[in-house]
Amino acid sequence: MDMMIATIAKDLNLRTEQVAAAVELLDAGNTIPFIARYRKEATGSLGDQKLRQLSEQLERMRSLNKRREEISKALTEQGVLSEALSEKIAKAATLSELEDLYRPYRPKRRTRASVAKERGLMPLATWLIRQPDGDPLERAKAFVDPQKDVPDAESALAGARDIIAEAVSDEASLRKTLRAVLAREGVVKTEAAKDEDSVYSNYYAFSEPVRTIAAHRVLAINRGEREEFLKVSILPPEQRCLSTVRNMFVNGTNAASAQVQLACDDAWTRLLFPSLEREIRNLLTDRANETAIKVFSDNLHQLLMQPPIRGKVTLGVDPGFRTGCKLAVVDENGKVLDTGVGHFTLPGNEAGKAAAAKLIKRFVQQYGVTAIAIGNGTASRESEQFIVGLLPELPGVSYMIVSEAGASVYSASKLAAEEFPDFDVTQRSAVSIARRMQDPLAELVKIEPKAIGVGQYQHDLKQNELTAALDGVVEQCVNGVGVEVSTASAALLSHVAGIGPTLAKSIVAYREENGIPSRAALKKVPKLGPKAFEQCAGFLRVRDSKNPLDATAVHPESYDAAKIVLTALGISSKELKGGVADVQTRAKAYGLEKLASEAGIGLPTLSDILSELQKPGRDPRDDLPKPVLRTDVLDIKDLRPGMELTGTVRNVIDFGAFVDIGVHQDGLVHISRMSERFIRHPSEAVKVGDVVKVWVVDVDEKKKRIALTMIKDRK
Repeated sequence: MDMMIATIAKDLNLRTEQVAAAVELLDAGNTIPFIARYRKEATGSLGDQKLRQLSEQLERMRSLNKRREEISKALTEQGVLSEALSEKIAKAATLSELEDLYRPYRPKRRTRASVAKERGLMPLATWLIRQPDGDPLERAKAFVDPQKDVPDAESALAGARDIIAEAVSDEASLRKTLRAVLAREGVVKTEAAKDEDSVYSNYYAFSEPVRTIAAHRVLAINRGEREEFLKVSILPPEQRCLSTVRNMFVNGTNAASAQVQLACDDAWTRLLFPSLEREIRNLLTDRANETAIKVFSDNLHQLLMQPPIRGKVTLGVDPGFRTGCKLAVVDENGKVLDTGVGHFTLPGNEAGKAAAAKLIKRFVQQYGVTAIAIGNGTASRESEQFIVGLLPELPGVSYMIVSEAGASVYSASKLAAEEFPDFDVTQRSAVSIARRMQDPLAELVKIEPKAIGVGQYQHDLKQNELTAALDGVVEQCVNGVGVEVSTASAALLSHVAGIGPTLAKSIVAYREENGIPSRAALKKVPKLGPKAFEQCAGFLRVRDSKNPLDATAVHPESYDAAKIVLTALGISSKELKGGVADVQTRAKAYGLEKLASEAGIGLPTLSDILSELQKPGRDPRDDLPKPVLRTDVLDIKDLRPGMELTGTVRNVIDFGAFVDIGVHQDGLVHISRMSERFIRHPSEAVKVGDVVKVWVVDVDEKKKRIALTMIKDRK
């Protein structure tokens, strides 16, 4: 365990005591958000992301150790576990190294080498590998046995070479060396597998070094190969690899050495390279998978943390053609006030457009609608044009195009059916579109993260790893913002630390029957035991509680300490409710270390308490740039090179970012047009939800492609 902790500490650049404390807390069943927020003294203030990295590495190392034990046990049972081999197994740092050591002893299917051994050719192979002087052909004559399928001396030598070739290919140190050579000097090569055009045409004659090929290209190549448009191979530095194999096993220049060299060449061509090529392809895929999941996770985090648009009664529009556009009005808190259908997207339907205009005007006047959220799916462009045409008659109303990604998934889900049993799927979708503009986090948590669509090649990724990463992002966002327990949906509550779907439903059921007037009242919720309360309480807010601390991120375990702080700084409960702007100044004047000592807490916890006293229940999203609400509309035909626009980043991928500029088609800012300085990845320059200034570089109306730049006068 000590070695494991030391390794993790070194890899993550942490102190061993930090890692040891985090491991102990994780093993005790504490959640990552709880540890990150409320156990800072123990871990040295490790954040969510670092704790997740630590947890993932801990799991990997424990899996590696489990495999280490399995291999040692298997080798012990075979009676081949020597002290030297045991030491090598103990030092193996990766699964590949571990499996290489086990490879010679692993039960194999019937091979050419095993057949040769059955024919009694092992002694000949042993003689050859020593490479003594003498004629191998003469030596091989003693092993000729037609009854064992060894008709002549040449056949005997061929069988002996098969035995040597397999031994060569099983040599762990050789495999490690060759693997490094291929990773450093190998080249990925692709060519067309069929004579027809496709989206993979850029890869019909393509090559790039293994060490530099980008993750998105690896994923594209893999998909092209899977769909049988591409043939993919790794080109090795052939002579270097052959020399490496020969140098390890050929130690003479006689006839026996020549036989060993033939065996080495055969081992490389027939056994080593095919195996290592698969390993390199898997390594590239694993790296690409890791990179793509990181991009997906970062994008999802930014999307979920987009600032809410508060205080606006909102009209949600789910665009459609044949069946019309579904409309839903929700109040400032997301409660559905009214629904309807508007037929205004098909050309020529003047009566339908007039009726829809009348309906929308009524919604605005009757309910005080001030914002309209339009889904960006089919008929979005036509819907936007119609709404913009109405805006002069709707003073004070603005609109925003909202991503529909995942809305249809939510609308058809069991959760949506439970929430709106009397609505059809399109009505539910209109409600979801309105709510996701008002509060993206509260609405998007109802949708499976993978369905939100802010990544690339998501269906090609390892789904278990993707799900775990995205679930972690949702958990981090929900707990980072905090949840008002008196109004939160079960879907939102289920992501709070220590609360799962079952307990979330139990909280909602208890709330509907009894109400939850304070955090302490949560202890009465069925199935919510002491451990769950400890984990979740700090992330739940009860804004109408008599105890003002219940509306903050101060954990109930620190209430006594917080009261000591309040008393020492002369802050009343009434003053606390509105926030104490000068609390930091008061604390510094009093003495931070003195205050922490009197309260019986560490400085990190004191700092968090002071932040909450300054702005009780502060929403971190409020500090971010607000989304852009529009009152006009652009057509792709209106765009001209050099035109300056303001847009919202919708998706960040490996080679650039897609920006909504108020045209139905998002524009692409290539990574080369993002910054005057060199950046390795677009995420260094922009994030999902960022409001950016861009200039039009090129417009292709036919292909509906818009090229943008974030660098003025850069084409």
